[in-house]
Amino acid sequence: MKTKTILSVFALLPLLAVAQPRFDGGMMVHTGYLSATLPVRSFEASGVPFGIGGTMRFHVGSHVRLGGEGFISTLNLLENGSYVRIGWGGAVAEIRWRLGRWHPFFGCTLGGGSATTLLMFDGATDDWASEPDVVLHSESFMLADPHIGLEYALTERILLSSRLSWLAPLKNIDVPTGPRLFLGFVFAH
Repeated sequence: MKTKTILSVFALLPLLAVAQPRFDGGMMVHTGYLSATLPVRSFEASGVPFGIGGTMRFHVGSHVRLGGEGFISTLNLLENGSYVRIGWGGAVAEIRWRLGRWHPFFGCTLGGGSATTLLMFDGATDDWASEPDVVLHSESFMLADPHIGLEYALTERILLSSRLSWLAPLKNIDVPTGPRLFLGFVFAH
């Protein structure tokens, strides 16, 4: 494992040598529509999630950005405190063009994540009583998160960023998936 890591670092050194001394990073909120049929009672988990996260990318040449990012997304269910919470992150690679103030891009994040599902079929969160019918499940997974986006340069260093993505677990797991729309600010240096 150590040998592969060391060889990977040395393989990337030529890319870093031609990299411009520029990078960018920022925060984004997101929403979308997620759905899945969970195995417990064939429960249909669907709805509008809300989440937040951030990205940090180094510019390699004029069009390539490499870096990392991480997000968390929560889908509230059953109106009683039940939820599916998905946290994920990984290495991101993107291709970007500059068309005046508009910067379209596409890319993909490869990494890992975990999903935690809490379903209370009977009970409430406003008391200290034991709940008789609760399911708690947690699972980790590897993922790909392909995305397309568009940035608008408010100034040379401040960009309004939007993107559309679809989180795709690389194994069959019980987690709601669907499109997510991200909106935030990116600060270039």
